[in-house]
Amino acid sequence: MSLQQLFASRTLQMKASEIRELLKLLDRPGLLSFAGGIPDPGLFPAKAFAEAFQEALTPDRQAQALQYSVSEGYVPLRQWIRSQMAAIGVPCDIDNILITSGSQQALDYLGKLFLSPGDTALVGAPTYLGALAAFRAYEPRFDQLNPTGNRTAASYREAAQSVQVAAGRGEVKFAYLSPDFANPTGETLSLSGREALLDLAEELNCAIVEDGAYQALRYDGEEVPPVLALEIKRRGTLESCRTVYCGSFSKTLSPGLRVGWVVAAKPVIAQMVLMKQAADLHSATINQMAVHQVAARGFATHVQTLRLAYGARRDAMLAALQAHMPAGVSWTRPEGGMFIWLTLPKGLDGAALLQRALAEQEIAFVPGQAFFADGAGHNTLRLSFSTLAEADIETGIARLGDLLQQIKAEGGF
Repeated sequence: MSLQQLFASRTLQMKASEIRELLKLLDRPGLLSFAGGIPDPGLFPAKAFAEAFQEALTPDRQAQALQYSVSEGYVPLRQWIRSQMAAIGVPCDIDNILITSGSQQALDYLGKLFLSPGDTALVGAPTYLGALAAFRAYEPRFDQLNPTGNRTAASYREAAQSVQVAAGRGEVKFAYLSPDFANPTGETLSLSGREALLDLAEELNCAIVEDGAYQALRYDGEEVPPVLALEIKRRGTLESCRTVYCGSFSKTLSPGLRVGWVVAAKPVIAQMVLMKQAADLHSATINQMAVHQVAARGFATHVQTLRLAYGARRDAMLAALQAHMPAGVSWTRPEGGMFIWLTLPKGLDGAALLQRALAEQEIAFVPGQAFFADGAGHNTLRLSFSTLAEADIETGIARLGDLLQQIKAEGGF
């Protein structure tokens, strides 16, 4: 027999991450990669972490660092997060905060918390493919979220309830979005769009999952309050809010330590704590202690360093695109984050373009189709500017431009 015959039905929804698979190809010398949405390891605060781990393993702290701990998370770290959330308009108690193994674990827990098979998750088109992967395991249907569009709450509800499920009909359970410098587009949702999202969620009586992974990485433009901050202003208290905020240290301090957090009303956190206890008991204590020390001693200074470095790389990529892209190619102009989104002329396929880019120009990017729940977006692609020097960005974009010019000359568009 094959054990595959015994797999649960939810496994049919699981797909390999195209980015994780693509990263396996990117070690060869000379390849310029715009594919990985990852921070530059050269900018990690490695010395600060070395000191933090050394301190965590001193005789008076090592028992705590190496022992089991509470599922909610390391108290000093939660206290630090509380102060940071208050600074962006989200006053909360530490009992409103759960430490997770990266914000990816938080997305998995939220899918488990809200989605029954056949329920609807509203997501952007495109949206973060890690969120799609996390939610798919719970067998939902996806519908397209566009807070600035003209679609009514009734149309969302009718589409959701057209699905027959074991308990009757499906429901819209939550709207997921990354409102600041979204992965993959780099776009930011306007203040009016955030207010419209709150109105829509209230009409649908659904939750909002706010992914704040890139919130700290703004390079220019005006700050926009988080959706959760706007909802607290409306309702007066976090305990009355339907928005769940997911944060992460992966894009600012270190992705390898896998430390993220969730801020939500206490009943939501209490249920997620039960999931945490069942899944992995708690996130690594020593990692939480190290992240707390590094953050408490220099988070703002380090983030400013990131903003200067990544902002210059974004500017280099935008200038290179302007200089080298043929007519018919358009792109976003992000105010922060790590990504620029390209839309190619109709008829071009991002996946096919990648194969030629790897073989002929030694450059890599992520085809856009992976970021669409319905498999659309064939003529799109995502470029990350976070890990390459400005000169390499110019070289790589020039190569991509040359390839597109060649395809144009061949009659490709």
